[in-house]
Amino acid sequence: MTLHLQTKVFLEILNSRPEPPLEQMTPVEAREMGLRYYIASDYPIFSSRDIDAGGVPARLYLPSAEKNLGLCIFIHGGGWVIGTLDGHDDVCRRLAAQSGQAVLSIDYRMAPEFPFPTPLEDCLTAVKWARENAASFGCDASRMVVCGDSAGGNLSTLVAQHSGVEFKMQLLVYPATDARCVTESYRKNGEGFLLTAAAMAWFYGHYLSGGKGSVDDPLVSPLLASDEILAKMPPTLVITAEYDPLCDEGEQYAQKLTSLGVPTSCVRFHGQIHAFLNFGRFLDDGYLAIAQLADAIKRACAR
Repeated sequence: MTLHLQTKVFLEILNSRPEPPLEQMTPVEAREMGLRYYIASDYPIFSSRDIDAGGVPARLYLPSAEKNLGLCIFIHGGGWVIGTLDGHDDVCRRLAAQSGQAVLSIDYRMAPEFPFPTPLEDCLTAVKWARENAASFGCDASRMVVCGDSAGGNLSTLVAQHSGVEFKMQLLVYPATDARCVTESYRKNGEGFLLTAAAMAWFYGHYLSGGKGSVDDPLVSPLLASDEILAKMPPTLVITAEYDPLCDEGEQYAQKLTSLGVPTSCVRFHGQIHAFLNFGRFLDDGYLAIAQLADAIKRACAR
C-alpha cells in the first residue's frame, strides 16, 4: 500500500522544519527539540500524579476512584535516549480512561548519561516495586500487563522475560527487537519516513556506549532470547507500521512467539510510519491503535 494521505501530509510538514537530522544532533539538542513540539494533553482522566516507584520516578493514572483495578505498566519509547513522561501523557491518559484500568508510566534513566543496562534495570526495579505495592494505590498485583512503544516495546518485553512478574499480557507497539538492523524493512524504509536507519544507529550507539552490551546480546535484542525464555511469554499483541524500519523485526518477534505456542496477535497498520501512536491529533490511526490497546488491556485485566 501507499502512505496514508494524512501521513503523507504530516511528513511533508515535518520535513519542512529547519532542524537537522537527529543523527546530527547531540542528545541534549534532540531532547530540546522534542520539548519544542510538545503539546499538553487535555484528555480527561480521574487523576494522574507523579510517584516514586522504588527510587524510579513514575506517573500513576487512575480512571476512577474504584479499588482493585488492573494495572498496565507503560514504558515509553525514544530510542533509550529521548522521550519523557509528558511526551506520552496523552497516550497514557487515553489508555487508562478507555481501558478502565490504572496505568503506571515509568520514567527510566536514559543514555548516553545512563547507557545499557541502566534503563532496563530501572524498569525492572519499578515493576517489582509496583507488584509489591499495587494494593497501596488501589490495584491488584495479580492483574498486571506491560505495554511500550519502540524502545519502550524493547524494554517491555525484556521486563516480561526477566522480572518474574506473571503478566496477563504484553502489548508491544513497533518494538525494537533486533539491534543488528539487517531486515528488509530497514532497506525499504530506512530513509524518508520519520525514523531512519541512521537515527537507529545513533540511538544504539548511545545506548551501548557504556561497553556492557552488544547487538547480539538478548538483553539488547530480545528476538535472540532462547526458546525456553520466549515460550514463557504471556499472551502478546504486537502492532507494527508498514513504513517503519522496525516493521519486520516486530513481526518476526510475533512469529517466533507464535511458533513457540504463545497466544499472539500481530496487527500491521498499513500506510503508517513509526511513532504514529503519538500523533493521533494528526493521524486517525494513532487514536485507533490506542483504542485497540485499551480494549486488549481491559480484556486482559478482567476479573
